[in-house]
Amino acid sequence: MECTVFEAADLIRKRVVSPVELTRSVLERITDLNPTIRAFITVTPEHALAQATSAERELMLGRVRGPLHGVPFALKDIIDTAGIPTTGHSKVGMHRVPSADAILVRRLYDAGAILVGKLATFEYAHGGHSEHTPWPEPRNPWHLDYATGGSSSGSAAAVASRMVPFAIGTDTGGSIRIPAGATGIAGFKPTYGLINRTGVMTNSFTFDHCGPMARTAEDCALVLQALTGHNEPHPDSAHSSGLDLSQDLRGLRVGLVRHFWEDDLQLDCAAVAAVESAVEVLVKCGASVETARMAPLREYNDVKWVIGESEIFAVHVEQLQARMTEYGSAFLSKTLAGSLFDAVDYICAQRERRRLLDQMKHLYERYDVLLTAGGNPARLRGEYRVLNAWKVSSIYTPFSVTGAPAISVCAGFTTEGLPLSIQIAGRPFEDWRVLRVAHAYEKATGWYKRTPPADTLPTSLVVPSTTNEEVGETSSSVQQLVRHSLERAGLQMDEVLFRQLCAVAPFAFAMGERIRRSHHRGVDPALFPFD
Repeated sequence: MECTVFEAADLIRKRVVSPVELTRSVLERITDLNPTIRAFITVTPEHALAQATSAERELMLGRVRGPLHGVPFALKDIIDTAGIPTTGHSKVGMHRVPSADAILVRRLYDAGAILVGKLATFEYAHGGHSEHTPWPEPRNPWHLDYATGGSSSGSAAAVASRMVPFAIGTDTGGSIRIPAGATGIAGFKPTYGLINRTGVMTNSFTFDHCGPMARTAEDCALVLQALTGHNEPHPDSAHSSGLDLSQDLRGLRVGLVRHFWEDDLQLDCAAVAAVESAVEVLVKCGASVETARMAPLREYNDVKWVIGESEIFAVHVEQLQARMTEYGSAFLSKTLAGSLFDAVDYICAQRERRRLLDQMKHLYERYDVLLTAGGNPARLRGEYRVLNAWKVSSIYTPFSVTGAPAISVCAGFTTEGLPLSIQIAGRPFEDWRVLRVAHAYEKATGWYKRTPPADTLPTSLVVPSTTNEEVGETSSSVQQLVRHSLERAGLQMDEVLFRQLCAVAPFAFAMGERIRRSHHRGVDPALFPFD
């Protein structure tokens, strides 16, 4: 399946390839590659071929449903599909079969797209992969011993290995952009609310986004056209604006946010070199680039963790009270920290978020888009550690907190052959401009054309257990505070989980303290991201 979404749709419209032929080809590739890549947890051949047959019949009658007519796709398994399991990649939900499709699924069907299956994810799109979940962690097609990143891990692996032309992921703190960067594809997080989330499992009410993952920005734009629009059932759904990628970049003003990697976190030198090279490419395309400054990454990180962990803990607290042993260790190690924050922390964080949103206004006036490096290259599977997630800020978090559109696109490769990436972000509801810049960059560089060696067998890498993550001793006062938080939430846990929670507690408490010190009491909480 070497053609892009755009190419596949064009071939179908011209009747060079039929929907049934393309769907069968995709299903055969899934059969061949998925035992190695492990991107799919459910494959739906009967459902897919029935849709493809219907699409072919319509095409013969001269009817084209929409821009994705006859194009196969797959969904992250937190997105509801009627009659097809939607499990959250968890033992807790492994027998769950929704009775209705998510609104975004209906939109894709209306555009003619054909569902071939459901994709692996971090458990409930949170924490990390765990040996306790029913399905294994996907492998990175560029090097099978390396991780895909997450939480839209299966979505990235399926697209990168050419099993499907596109997939739908979700992004709460980088979960589309991180795995897209690690696997060399395009991953687009639209403006908050642009894609309706009704029928998508909630991680964070404040930060959840849905978006396309495909080989190119042009593909993402085509999928976005099918997904956007206003729908009454979800209050956060927003009106769509048109998409046009044909304009060049002359006169475009780009703000390069250097301090993210020069002051705020350590990035691999190859990741820095990739963004410096991207600056040269954009200048040659006609853009002007100058250094821009946002708030320090830690400020966005504190807001994201306090709000995000509080919200996902609230979503799962009843199930945690009744079925904690059925959750995986990676999910628990992160989600249980939500019990350590209180209502004051949450409201202060929403006030701080309002301040960060207000700070972005002068940047939106001065620059058309913002450019940052992507994250570090993919890491070995099993290197994820809960404590590291609390210690290190993410370069993707600012645009989750602000709800601005942002895309990760491939920007080269390391000497080991692992993908590098850049991140382009823009003003809210100017998604088309972000996609246009990414499209121009891709055309100028051609990195997206490279294909991973997906037929290479993995080595005998032994992935360390997340349960056995070593943690140090904590003070009796911290332990007492943690016990109080757990009692208030009605939770009981074993000694291993308790020690892990005590290990992250000082970081959580420090975030709460910083948030309380920084907020202004006269500022209303940021209940909605845009005025």
